[in-house]
Amino acid sequence: MRPPLSVVIAARDEALGLPCLLADLATAPELVREVLVVDGGSRDATPRLAALAGAMVLHDGRGRGGQLAAGVARSAGSWLLLLHGDVRLPPGWASALAVAIAAGESSAWAFRLRIAGDDPALRLVELAVELRSRWRQLPYGDQGLLLGRRLHDAAGGVAPLPLMEDLEFVQRLRRQARIGTLSLALLVNGRRWQRLGVWQTVLANARLRRAWRHGTPVERLAERYYLPTAQGAYQKAQRRCSGSSSQP
Repeated sequence: MRPPLSVVIAARDEALGLPCLLADLATAPELVREVLVVDGGSRDATPRLAALAGAMVLHDGRGRGGQLAAGVARSAGSWLLLLHGDVRLPPGWASALAVAIAAGESSAWAFRLRIAGDDPALRLVELAVELRSRWRQLPYGDQGLLLGRRLHDAAGGVAPLPLMEDLEFVQRLRRQARIGTLSLALLVNGRRWQRLGVWQTVLANARLRRAWRHGTPVERLAERYYLPTAQGAYQKAQRRCSGSSSQP
């Protein structure tokens, strides 16, 4: 029998971290049938590095929802693992996923969350996310999502949204099946938390979710979400240019 798992990764400008994730996945050929990296318009070597690692590389500029939807559409496995490109899999991940797959398609699964960084406030955020995941069955996209293809299709699949695609999908998915939490934690890059500050990030995310629930178009929310990143890059470029300019 062929390995059951298709891994779909939404990535953009992840050349520094993506090779490590792909190396993690390469350790379980008995489980992973294929890896599909869907690039969202990277300005770095993300697509080239993914191809060198043996992944199928696709391109979709509609945001993470569109990327994941495009990857699922091209995948062939009976099980799907949906990931963001800035995560690392924990030791023992393959065994944990194999056990979940063997239990059948009646449940979907997300990892626990671990945010890279030493700030104690991050540990509080992780605890809140775990409680939300276990009590309300509402994991975030950062936690990854493991589910059978038939369950994915029954729930209607990931919508090609530029933002909130994870929340919108799991709200539909939990009406079809239980969404359990694995005992292992996925490590996610902490750059957004470091750039904005932990509590500022929590507040910004909460405001985005509230605006979405009140009907604000996701395209406008995506602009709000990615604006701090663009501003940070602009300010960094300004400092670099200022530092290299000649003085009169």
